[in-house]
Amino acid sequence: MAPSLTHPTAVNFIEEHDLSTSSLPMKEAADYYGKSETFTRSRTYSASHIHGYNPRRTPAFDENTHSRTRRLSHDEKASQPRRFLIDVEETIRLVLEQEDTDGDFQISVTDAGPKVMALGTATSNGFKTFDIRGTYMLSNLLQELALARDHGRKRIVLDEARLTENPVDRLSRMIKNSFWHSLTRRIDGEGLEIICADPKNRTGRVNPRIYVPHAEPAMADYYRKVARDKPHLNLDVQVLPLKPDDPSFVKSLNNKPGILALAMNESDDGRGGKILKGIPFIVPGARFNELYNWDSYFISLGLLVDGKVTMAQGMVDHFIFEITHYGKILNGSRSYYLCRTQPPFLTDMALQIFNQLDRSDVDANRAWLKRAIQAAIKEYHTIWVAEPRIDPKTGLSRYRPEGLGIPPETEATHFTHILEPFAHKHGLSILEFSEKYNNGLLKEPELDEYFLHDRAVRESGHDTTYRFEKRCANLATIDLQALLYKYEIDIGTAIREVFDDELDLEEDFSLAPFPISPEAYSRVTRESSKSRPQRSDEWFERAEFRKQMIDKYLWNENKSLYFDYDTAKEQQILYESVTTLWALWAGCASEEQAWKLVTQSLKKFEVLGGLVSGTEESRGKISLDRPNRQWDYPYVFRPPHQIMAWVGLERYGYLEDAQRLAYRFLYMMTTAFVDFNGVVPEKFDAVKLSHLVDAEYGNQGIDFKMVPREGFGWMNAAYQVGLSFLNSHMRRAVAACTSPEVFFSAANNGSEQALQDMTSDPLGLAMDSLEIVTQD
Repeated sequence: MAPSLTHPTAVNFIEEHDLSTSSLPMKEAADYYGKSETFTRSRTYSASHIHGYNPRRTPAFDENTHSRTRRLSHDEKASQPRRFLIDVEETIRLVLEQEDTDGDFQISVTDAGPKVMALGTATSNGFKTFDIRGTYMLSNLLQELALARDHGRKRIVLDEARLTENPVDRLSRMIKNSFWHSLTRRIDGEGLEIICADPKNRTGRVNPRIYVPHAEPAMADYYRKVARDKPHLNLDVQVLPLKPDDPSFVKSLNNKPGILALAMNESDDGRGGKILKGIPFIVPGARFNELYNWDSYFISLGLLVDGKVTMAQGMVDHFIFEITHYGKILNGSRSYYLCRTQPPFLTDMALQIFNQLDRSDVDANRAWLKRAIQAAIKEYHTIWVAEPRIDPKTGLSRYRPEGLGIPPETEATHFTHILEPFAHKHGLSILEFSEKYNNGLLKEPELDEYFLHDRAVRESGHDTTYRFEKRCANLATIDLQALLYKYEIDIGTAIREVFDDELDLEEDFSLAPFPISPEAYSRVTRESSKSRPQRSDEWFERAEFRKQMIDKYLWNENKSLYFDYDTAKEQQILYESVTTLWALWAGCASEEQAWKLVTQSLKKFEVLGGLVSGTEESRGKISLDRPNRQWDYPYVFRPPHQIMAWVGLERYGYLEDAQRLAYRFLYMMTTAFVDFNGVVPEKFDAVKLSHLVDAEYGNQGIDFKMVPREGFGWMNAAYQVGLSFLNSHMRRAVAACTSPEVFFSAANNGSEQALQDMTSDPLGLAMDSLEIVTQD
């Protein structure tokens, strides 16, 4: 009789045939690690590993030569999927101790460890070992161990497939099933503690405060009840005045910032009554822990790719709420953003979502789109073609928000170099001068002008860039004109195609005059929004007028580019910006203009990692006194410039160019993900292909321990959207981290076999090319 095998109590064993039939090694962590602990019944080896004996060998070194034999591409392959039996805490300790040489709780290419670790195989109960090699596998190991710890696991059986997972598949899976969830917020009793946290709050008061619209008394009562039921929150509930965006009032809130209430739904409370519940939304992440305007548009595109239509729809509901109660789609949902908005994307966002709604309730879908289009019309008339943003002489719109004083949400030292000369002039410290200036005790018209343009830069979303330095509020930018042209086309199309060419407006506000002229805007009386139904022909006329003004003031035939127009100096600003391509996204460029943009101007912005924000020549020289700005060369800063270009190029039939640019950007993101412990950062240096940048407030999305939890909102979206532009062959090449220069060189040379070789076994090819040197 065979001797009995002793084992710890409460241990569940799995049979060996179960190891070979592990059906879904790529399950999400909750499913993969959420089960009870399991061990194998070994027929020939002891269970000593279970009792604490660990046969793993630490890497041995002889001076600089690693003693372990290097595994080459022709090594014997396992007959079945390999799995490892792992003690979670001990292995975390070993991985960090051995591989995390810079102490940041991440395994990256910059760490100086040996990049090899032996793990015990599950079929041998840990007696036999197999080497895990390289930054990618080791960082994945650390991530998996962190996830197992999250689920309370002490020991796990880990599939090797989770360590060698195709990086494109892994990142896309993490975005869809993990990152979006981690970035989800809700403003109600359950979500207030998380959403009220504001890394930008420099007042020293961290207790949560919420501002509720004047016209929502039931919502105010709800939050007061939350404050009573959860006294530990110290929640301060404030009701806003009827006009919450008055500049003086907004400035008075600088020392008492708070979150702004957003849309809520009624739901059953389980006792036959109703209760308000916040509608979920996605935040960008890191220091940006609130709902943002244009971030949300690009995030919604990623959500739609991932099938999360309801989440995207809820974000439009919040924008409708903001337009109704705050007068505009806010820059962000904090009190200090009440005076300014951001680039307008609501119509395209709503139409994209509308096209993916469940078709089982057509009437409800139509009613929802009606609310969105009505809100967009109000925003258009009261914000974008209203003074002070409209320039009646040209008929073009500008980023020109109202506001007073110094923006309170910036870093403490952000304006030091600007304020210092004025403080010295008055014999005050910078802090003393700032307080007196903000309180109106000191008047500095030059500083007023500076902050007028600074607020405009922030409203543009491009904060900051030398393109807008000290002039943004006067600029009719190509990006804003393109967006408003798209608004006009979208609204006209929706009215004609969905609402039978007649749409009544339910909210009363003044309509902006058309045709646009200084005389029309000088009239005191304005037409009411409820005086007549909206019809498509007026919106198409507005779009045609804007296109003519774009061609007249912004298009430069000699340079084959659109430029911003300075309405004060009445001249083009010859800063070459990649937003020139937004005209393709909006459809306001002619076929000839599009051809010139693609054949003559695209190359100005295309670099190894995608499209840079502007040209190096336009940016100018950088020095200690003139530091780099994050929306200038050489940065690929966020998806707006990438996604807008991809979609615009595809719209005009330049699909290969769109695919090439998408490949470059995804290659850069994927290599960072592979080499830096799964990082998804806010921005890159696209020339150096590095996310290790320190422009302005540095990078976001990189400060995590062991496993990335969130990525960064619209960068997550850009990855998912970008993958939809790649064919299967390009996707494999990105997963193999094949450089764009190599990939497109082979493609242009027609070398199909070379392309296949690059993506079939890149590790094997790399190892075969090494010259192995043995020492005597």
